[in-house]
Amino acid sequence: MNILINLIVYLVVFGLIWWLVSLLPLPAPVAQIVRVLFIVLLILIVLSAVGILPGNYLPPIRL
Repeated sequence: MNILINLIVYLVVFGLIWWLVSLLPLPAPVAQIVRVLFIVLLILIVLSAVGILPGNYLPPIRL
């Protein structure tokens, strides 16, 4: 249950950061690179929350 709460919190924070970055007036090539990096980060967060990848870089959230 704790893993599910951590995943939800990380995805909400990730979504907020993605939204804030999308508001920046970036040139098209830079925006494409940023979008790809965010998608890779999202995949890493989900895979580490499921347990496929070690999630040492994600700090545990204590509520």
